[in-house]
Parts: sequence; structure tokens; C-alpha cells
Amino acid sequence: MSAPVILHVDMDAFYASVEMARRPELRTRPMYVGGAHRGVVLSANYEARKYGIEGGMSSTKARRLCPQAVAVPPDFDTYQMVSKGVFEIFATITERVEAASIDEAFLDVTGALRRLGDPVLIGERLRAQVADEQRVACSVGIGPSKFVAKLASKQAKPDGLVLVRPHEVVDFLHPLPVEAMWGVGPATAGRLHQLGLTRVADLAHTPRGTLQRAFGPHQGQLLHDLAWGRDERRVVPEQTERSVGAQETFSRDTDDPELVRVELLRLSARVASRMRRAGVLGRTVTVEVRFADFSTISRSSSLAGPTDVTDEIFDGIWRTFCRLNLQRARIRRVGVRVEGLVDAEQAFQQPPLDAPDRGMRDVEIVADEVVHRYGPAAVQRASLTRR
Repeated sequence: MSAPVILHVDMDAFYASVEMARRPELRTRPMYVGGAHRGVVLSANYEARKYGIEGGMSSTKARRLCPQAVAVPPDFDTYQMVSKGVFEIFATITERVEAASIDEAFLDVTGALRRLGDPVLIGERLRAQVADEQRVACSVGIGPSKFVAKLASKQAKPDGLVLVRPHEVVDFLHPLPVEAMWGVGPATAGRLHQLGLTRVADLAHTPRGTLQRAFGPHQGQLLHDLAWGRDERRVVPEQTERSVGAQETFSRDTDDPELVRVELLRLSARVASRMRRAGVLGRTVTVEVRFADFSTISRSSSLAGPTDVTDEIFDGIWRTFCRLNLQRARIRRVGVRVEGLVDAEQAFQQPPLDAPDRGMRDVEIVADEVVHRYGPAAVQRASLTRR
């Protein structure tokens, strides 16, 4: 059996690229998407990155690093529209597309090689089509697994393509710093450095048992496997026609953000419980708001991975709600929906490498059993015990 051929497509500085497509005069100037004086940088073009500006940085620091940088307020409706167009292009190549976020996806093209040709030709054709139709650039990594493909796309940035064939995996991985590995954040990297492990090759040649003692049975095994390029996760297409949602109408219209926050948490918990009962995970969260005048808006965002955990769903919902910047508008009803569902048994969940072996999902599964036996009031979050 031939090895799988996986593409990881990552849009380069996506929000900034969309804004530069609309305003070409910004292409040669340092610019970022975010607040001019408050808030955070959501995306920065490569001209701004030369000054050290990067996503997640405060706007204040960005202005200090580059006073002449142009700050562009975000337009999430347009970003969602461009993303939808990009994913429609993906669908013309293969039906096996797994969205990782609004601006990146995995494509399993193993079954499309006979129809479309060499993987490099597929990747270059895709990049050209995205640039032509949506006027944004993307980088493509190609490898025999999701892990290798993602690292390859990072090496391809900006606006490039890197192919790693199966026999090249070890030579590709081992010179990389441990920070390049998927799931290795600052905390895990610091612990690896304390053990004298700075390169992926160091990890690969460390006994599995040593890593398991240092990081736990699961994380230690995962680190060792990934260091040798072993990654059995499949590309899991989303079933976008499926969704789970809940909504609540306030007894009186409210402009109290704390009341809205608590209700969104309550709805997130309700949706997460329904998802666990249905045996599904989702990565796209949507918040819906109906105002006192009965007008309604909804906004969506993508999570880091598929989940059925209340806190992860709520975090995405609350961030999305805050981006609406409603300025104490009178709200009549709020709703929460999770879309892009996949069967839990088919989806591989990637926990942080320094996460405990048991987390909130295990707690909620136990709570579900208690509620099923003794009723909905048997176990509740403290913040939800009073309406």
C-alpha cells in the first residue's frame, strides 16, 4: 500500500492579505489588522513583521515598534466570505478536506493522484487558483502525514511549497528545533531544553521510557513517535450539514455584559452536553444575537480543533461575541451553535503536550452520568446555579 499524500494549506497572513487585496496600496507598507491604539494585532503583513509586529501583540506595542504602520479595523464578514471561497476550491480537488481554522486545512489527495497528477502539480495548481480567484497567497506543505505536512507548510512560508516524500521524513525532521514540533509550546520546550533536548533528533534518540517519565505516558509516547515522523491521524472531512445548538430569550431585554456572558456559558454547557450524548465533536462555533428591535446578527469562528468540552466551546463563543463590539446594545435573545461536526470516534484530538492525562472532558463525562441518573440540578457549575 502506498503512503498517504496529505496537503496542509495555510493562508499567509490571512486577514492582512484580504485587506491588501482590497487596498493594493498597502502591499508595500507595514500594516496590520487590529485596533490603532487599543486591542491586539490579529494579523500583520510581512512588511510589518520586519519591525517585529506579530499576531497577538498589543496594538500599543505595535505602534511603538513601527509608528508608521497602518492599522486596519477587522472585517470578519469579508474574511469569512473569502475563506468560504478558498474552501470551495479545496472541494474541487478532493472531498477529503479537514478545516483546521478559517485560514488553514488538511487535504488528503491520495485518491486524486491518478486524476490530477503529481502532488507538486496539485499543490501549485491550488496555489495559483487561490491567488487568481481570491487574490490571497497560500503556502502548501505536502507529506505522508498531517504532522509532516503541517511542518512542511511552515517551511514553505511565505507563498511557497515544500514536498517531503516518505523516505525524506527523518532527514527533514531531525535538524529542526523542538519548538517547530506540532504541540510543543514554550512550557514544553523549556522542559525539553532542561533535559538537554534542543533538536528533533535529540528527541528521537531519547529512550521512550525517559520521555514518558518526564512528560507522562501519553505525551512521552507522542513526542517519541512524532520525532520519527510516525503520525496515524487521518484527515477527517467535516459534515457541515450537521450542527447542535441552543438559544435563550431573556425575561427582559438586557445590556448587561455579565448577564450575557453567563447565559452564553449556560448555552455552551447545554450544547456540549448534547454533543457528548450524540457522540460528535465540532470546531466551528456560532453566536447569534437578537436585539430589542428584533434584528438579528450571527458570527462564526473556528476553534483550534474539534471538541465537545464546554470551556473550549465557550471560549470561542465569548471571543466571537466580544468582537461584535456592541456598546451595550439592548439584547433580547442569544444563541450558541456548533457546526462542522465529525464523529468523536473518528476524530483525533490533539491535546497540548504538557496537558494532564485527564482533563475537563473526563470531568464532564462523569457529570453527564450523574445528571442522567439524578437530574439536571445534580451537578452544575457554580456560576450557573443562580439565574
